[in-house]
Amino acid sequence: MKTKIQEWLQRIDQITAAFNSYFGQMTNEQLNRKPNAATWSIAQNIDHLMVINNSYLPAIEEIRAGKQKLVRLSKLDFMTRFFGNFILKSVGSSRRRKMKTFPVWEPSKSDVEGDILAKFAEHQENLKKLIASSEDLLTKGTLIASPANKNIVYKLEVAFEIIVMHEQRHLAQAKEIQI
Repeated sequence: MKTKIQEWLQRIDQITAAFNSYFGQMTNEQLNRKPNAATWSIAQNIDHLMVINNSYLPAIEEIRAGKQKLVRLSKLDFMTRFFGNFILKSVGSSRRRKMKTFPVWEPSKSDVEGDILAKFAEHQENLKKLIASSEDLLTKGTLIASPANKNIVYKLEVAFEIIVMHEQRHLAQAKEIQI
């Protein structure tokens, strides 16, 4: 499991560096520029990543406290594998299909402050600490419910892979709208 954790941490570092490399010299106005009303700005893409990643924290805290209550469906291993694989496939970095996010994961603002990249870098460090400190849960094959729908349950290992792949997807999306 340590190897997988190290891989996630390395990929998170690469994603953070890429966001800074591509967008670090942009003004607040450039980061918040929207090509059209239906497209998120670069800043909104970054904010969305922080919103969705942070939505997992309460669930992980419940697991640690022994208070997580999973639906009966979670007892069916093939269903947890199905949900995990389905979501992994849907968040893959391929941008051929546009996806609509759940309302709970919408970016928090339409005009995001200029220090969004510094906040994102700090967020990424906290995410890495969370992943690194979860080795015991990962080793046990711990299940977690999706923050968007408690009926969707998958392994915590899959949740971390979803988070990292989702970040890669939104890096690609942000690059598409770069000025």
